[in-house]
Amino acid sequence: MTEVAGPNADQIRYWNEIAGPKWVALHDVISAQLRPLGLVALDRAGVAAGERVLDVGCGLGETTLEIGRRVGPGGSALGLDISAPMLERARAAARAAGAVNVAFERADAQTAALPGPFDVLYSRFGVMFFAEPEAAFANLRRALRPGARLAFVCWRSLPENPWLHVPAMTAARHLPLPQPDPRAPGPFAFADAARVREILARAGFVRVHHEPIDRELSVAGGASLDETVDFLLQMGPTSAALREANPAPELVERLRADVREAIAPYHGPEGARMAGAAWVVTAAVD
Repeated sequence: MTEVAGPNADQIRYWNEIAGPKWVALHDVISAQLRPLGLVALDRAGVAAGERVLDVGCGLGETTLEIGRRVGPGGSALGLDISAPMLERARAAARAAGAVNVAFERADAQTAALPGPFDVLYSRFGVMFFAEPEAAFANLRRALRPGARLAFVCWRSLPENPWLHVPAMTAARHLPLPQPDPRAPGPFAFADAARVREILARAGFVRVHHEPIDRELSVAGGASLDETVDFLLQMGPTSAALREANPAPELVERLRADVREAIAPYHGPEGARMAGAAWVVTAAVD
């Protein structure tokens, strides 16, 4: 059991004991799905050679390594995450790539004293899990220089993301679907653009802009239909429902069969492809 305290204790425990090991195991599949969206946000950040960039919720370090390539030897990229299993893989990837301008730190971005000043704050689906997001962004803001830029990508609402909504609604025929507070830490906590604008403005950011990104996503790479179903049962609300209910194996198999039927129309020679909807959020520091 991971012993932790502080405002993000639940998330720290979750990303070390449950989600972190899962993401390490599923890295190639998750990366294929998220990479195109993350690159849009990185392009909007306008990362340039020689800049210092902070990558929040860096996970397995793919985005941090890409930032390191963009800033070149005169710049640096620091990946920040709370998950020890994910950072272990990130550090191994950096060593394998010989990325001497990339570093990783295990720290809670909401409370940690962060080295700075940074020119850019970036995140690929890593900022929706703060217990106190305004405090977190205020802390991050203090690590940025005047004139710095922010860019991150986050999910829009669950119904706008069929790749998670379809299996979740299918699972709901068999299990109670968790109904968390929409503002609670989680993948859809930043779906409300007005709320995010308010959070960032109170934290000291200006010129906040939301760009809607609608893309057909590779749900599980080129995986078979059965492998895709296995993947979807481990993600989002469907995974949470299974974890909380701990159903009998017979019920799980019925649920699996129904999810397979629901996903089959989206599966083709390149695997399952379904619609995804995200926000790319940009802002600045005066």
